Amino acid sequence: MEHPENHTDYKGLTVNSGVSQPPVVNPYLKRRKKRSLPSAGELVEGILAGDITRLSRAVTLVESTAPDHQALAQEVIEKCLPHSGNSRRIGITGVPGAGKSTSIDVFGLHVLKSGGKLAVLAIDPSSERTKGSILGDKTRMERLSVHPNAFIRPSPSAGSLGGVARKTRETIVLCEAAGFNNIFVETVGVGQSETAVHSMVDFFLLLQLAGTGDELQGIKRGIMEMADGIVINKADGDNINRAQLAQAQFRSALHLFPPTASGWQPEVLTYSGYYELGIPEVWDMIDRYFAFVSENGYFEKRRLQQARYWMYETIDEQLRRHFYDNPAIAAALAEKEQRVLDNRQSSFTAARDILDIYFASGNR
Repeated sequence: MEHPENHTDYKGLTVNSGVSQPPVVNPYLKRRKKRSLPSAGELVEGILAGDITRLSRAVTLVESTAPDHQALAQEVIEKCLPHSGNSRRIGITGVPGAGKSTSIDVFGLHVLKSGGKLAVLAIDPSSERTKGSILGDKTRMERLSVHPNAFIRPSPSAGSLGGVARKTRETIVLCEAAGFNNIFVETVGVGQSETAVHSMVDFFLLLQLAGTGDELQGIKRGIMEMADGIVINKADGDNINRAQLAQAQFRSALHLFPPTASGWQPEVLTYSGYYELGIPEVWDMIDRYFAFVSENGYFEKRRLQQARYWMYETIDEQLRRHFYDNPAIAAALAEKEQRVLDNRQSSFTAARDILDIYFASGNR
């Protein structure tokens, strides 16, 4: 379009036409070829050689929901399974703000002083609205994240703690095959995740705080019964007396619980993750636990119980997935849901009708 300013009526005024707009896509940009999936043999060979890149690629396949990725991941896990089981698996939980990430940072550095390798698997909470996760655990593990013998892998819970827990357990197998002889599993610190993580670790460490109100709120029967050790963080400065008082309260509470299946009496210690006070004492407690359960045979017994537990969990998950992926079910669910919302049918009879459809389609 011509500029009106260039008309002869406007003498002495000229407007240049300018330059043509560049294309939206950079012409010098080379299209990346989609990377082909490595074979199971290549991944296993890299994992057994301690190749972090191959290990990370395999973990990504484990976390993927794509059918071809899942098939490849399961093949890799099966081949890595004979090389796993040679680590100490430690679950670390606590309420948000208890200092889990900071504690893992200092605990991890303490462990690595004596050699070996450490893998940290963190289950990060996902937003119920956006389903997104920050995955920012590495930023709070400043020194451990750059250590050459440490591998930190955060995974989003994505609203399904059961599914993430299974993937975390499979990731443990891969990390052990890669030579990591210490595994830390950090929970999201809310409810059901503790039970899931407890079912895949050898030692369950509960982090608590003092001076934040009623310490008795921290004495919850479920989580206390799962804990093999309790440590009260931020026992420094003016908070030392409050931490010692909380320590006495937790010790008294533990005596009210029935004996543990392992025969081990959980201990209560105080420490400061920020100032790195009491770290060796906490780790000495964990060493004593492993020596105790190895001697009385509970270590191997618990590993076998966990393997059986995850077999049934996998069956439940596969049945659930098969149910919802059934085309007949997908069609019936929308109709039955609307009938329930319109108060034309009860939730129970609607569920029964949907199950009848599922079994009638040949899934008996």
